[in-house]
Amino acid sequence: MRILVIGGSVFLGRAFVADAFERGHAVTVFNRGRSGPDLPGIPGIRGDREDPDDLSALAGQGPWDAVIDTSGQHPRTVGLSARALSGHADAYLFVSSFHAYADWPAGPVDEDSPRHPCAPDAAVDDVPANALKAGCERAVEAEFEGRTVILNPGLVIGPRETPGRLLWWLERMARGGEVLAPAGRDRPVQLIDARDVAAFGIRLLETGDEGRYLVAGPQGTETLGTLLDTCARATESGARLAWTADDFLLEHEVGPWTELPFWAPDQPAMAGAWSASTARATAAGLRCRPLADTVTDTWAWLRERGPADAPYHQGKTPLGIDADKESAVLRARHTRTDLR
Repeated sequence: MRILVIGGSVFLGRAFVADAFERGHAVTVFNRGRSGPDLPGIPGIRGDREDPDDLSALAGQGPWDAVIDTSGQHPRTVGLSARALSGHADAYLFVSSFHAYADWPAGPVDEDSPRHPCAPDAAVDDVPANALKAGCERAVEAEFEGRTVILNPGLVIGPRETPGRLLWWLERMARGGEVLAPAGRDRPVQLIDARDVAAFGIRLLETGDEGRYLVAGPQGTETLGTLLDTCARATESGARLAWTADDFLLEHEVGPWTELPFWAPDQPAMAGAWSASTARATAAGLRCRPLADTVTDTWAWLRERGPADAPYHQGKTPLGIDADKESAVLRARHTRTDLR
């Protein structure tokens, strides 16, 4: 196939490019050349997806068998791309998010769950940030005349990860010592390697499938305890996990999901965080590698990359608990005999 990837230089987009190239497809990337270098040997077209002239020039480089859009965040911008490439490509694969679903993370979701009411031409300031992906999906569905594939990934991890949830845990474990961890070793997690998302998406394009698929790790096979234990072992630092109850962490104003990434406390607002159905994707060929393999590969990449240039963030929110705050919470924890 002749495949166009919008973006393609970082994390998930880069994983799509690598997988398609390894399968023998002819891949071209379209980006501004600012986020990072393209993969060696991959032809690139420089341009801005918000510029109609750049999009018109891009369409003239077709036709394409498929477009893969991993970088769309705003409905109007995605609509411009889908409209410009309609008629110049047979298929459009858009990578969305669990955030498109109104019931997540409070409740379990599947492909038929209601989406946020965001219009396909919504401006960024018109709707809450979590609803924007739903508007992006509608923009693709409204503007692209052809086969569409919508992937709704949950939390995606792996080498080159952004925003850096797994990276933060690995780097924290590497510092060793006592590590604050949210109690509940048996809490399920549904994490998926970016390389597995990409392999599934390319497979769908190859087989001619279309439609919507929730893409996440399988339910009930991996736990938070397994994840953090594996991180500790991978770094060989001797880090010791101090499992701490939800109420104690919340009492000390530790932020779920951000200060302790992957922590979804036992509260109604987070009850469905790890309850997404991947049955449709699994039936269509989704395969997920063991979590331990992803952790090991990510740690190997981190060691090669070295220290990050800037702190990790989820949007504008920093990821990872401050070292002084962690130490203070651990000291307070040691005064509670019931938590020792």
